[in-house]
Amino acid sequence: MVNYPKSNALNRLPKQFFAHLVVKTNAAVAKGYDVINLGQGNPDQPTPGHIVRALQKASENPLYHKYSPFRGYDFLKEAIAAFYKREYDVDLDPKTEVAILFGSKTGLVEIGECLLNSGDTVLMPDPGYPDYLSGFALANLHVEKMPLLRENAFLPDYASMSERVLDQAKLMFLNYPNNPTAATAPADFFEQTVETAARHHICVVHDFAYGALGFDGVRPRSFLQTAGAKDVGVEMYTLSKTYNMAGWRVGFALGNKSVIEAIELIQDHYYVSLFGGIQEASAEALLGPQDCVRDLVRRYETRRNAFFDAAHKIGWDAVPSKGSFFGWLPVPKGYTSESFFEYLLDKAHVVVAPGIGFGSLGENYIRVGLLTEPERLAEAAERIGELHLFN
Repeated sequence: MVNYPKSNALNRLPKQFFAHLVVKTNAAVAKGYDVINLGQGNPDQPTPGHIVRALQKASENPLYHKYSPFRGYDFLKEAIAAFYKREYDVDLDPKTEVAILFGSKTGLVEIGECLLNSGDTVLMPDPGYPDYLSGFALANLHVEKMPLLRENAFLPDYASMSERVLDQAKLMFLNYPNNPTAATAPADFFEQTVETAARHHICVVHDFAYGALGFDGVRPRSFLQTAGAKDVGVEMYTLSKTYNMAGWRVGFALGNKSVIEAIELIQDHYYVSLFGGIQEASAEALLGPQDCVRDLVRRYETRRNAFFDAAHKIGWDAVPSKGSFFGWLPVPKGYTSESFFEYLLDKAHVVVAPGIGFGSLGENYIRVGLLTEPERLAEAAERIGELHLFN
C-alpha cells in the first residue's frame, strides 16, 4: 500500500493541545472516580423544543430534499437581519451583508484564505481560542499576538502595540465575551478598534459566539453597534450557544460587503449551503419566542455565582465572569497551568482546562466551564478547597 504524505498545509496545522488531556480524563473516569469535568466548552442543555419541532416539520418539505441555494435561502438571511435589528439596532442588507456559515468556526478558519496571501500578518489575542490558529496555518499566515492582561481587563492595548506590526497587519481577530477569559468589551474599546483598524487598513473579525451571555444586567455589545464598524470588518455569530444548537452547525458572518462576498465566493466552491430544514428551524430560533434565551442566561449566571461564591470561600482570588459560560482563574504558586490540571484531576477528580492551551499568556490561569448544575460546580470548588492551596 502506498503511503501518501500530507500536504504542507496540513503539516502546518497546530497539534491539538487538549487531546491528551481528554485521554487522561477518560482514564480517571474508567477507574471509577466521580470526575467533575469542567474542562470542556460544549453546551449541556438541549435545543429548545419549538426549534426542534420546526425542524421536524420542515424536514417533510420535499423542496428541502434537493440541493439548497449555494448561498442559502433568502428567508434565513432576512431572519438574521431582523434578529440583529431587534437585538442590537443594527441595520443589515440581507443580500450583501449576511453570509450563512456551517457554524461560525468555518468562517473563522476560512476567512484567512479569503482575504490574505501567504506570509501576510494577522493579529490574534493571547490567550485566545486555539482554533483560530488552524485557519492561519492553512493560509500560511504570519501571526502576531495581542496580549490580554488582567490589569487591562483582558482587552488589547493598541497604544502599546508596535506601529510597524499594526502597519503590517491585514487582519485582526477579537472575541467578546471572551473565550477563555470571560471578559466583555465596552463601547469605547470598540470605538478604539474601529479607529485603529481604519488608520492601519486592518480588517477586523469579531467572534461573537457568546453574544447572548452577559451577566449582572449588562448585555454584551455587538461590534457592529459601533459607528464605522461595517467599514472595517465583520462579526461572526453562532446559534450554538444562544439556542443550544451546537450540533446543528449554524452560524453567520455580518458586515463589510467585500468580506461577505469573499466568504460567499469561497463557500460556493466548498459547499451547497445547509439543509433547508435546518435553515427554516434556524429562522424560527431567531424570530420565535426568546424566553429560552433569557432562561439560559439566568441559568449560567446562577451557575457562575455558585462556583465563584464557593471559590471565594476557599480563598481563591478569582474575578467572576462577566460573560460567556467560562470562568478564568489564577493558578496557585508553585504550579504551571498543566501541572495544576494534573494535580486537580489526581487529587480532587476535577477537570479544568490549562491556560497554556490558549496561548503563552494563559500560563498562569485555568479555564472552567460552567456547564453542569450549581451543586456540582460548588462541589468542585469545595474539593479543590480541601487541598488547601489558597491559604
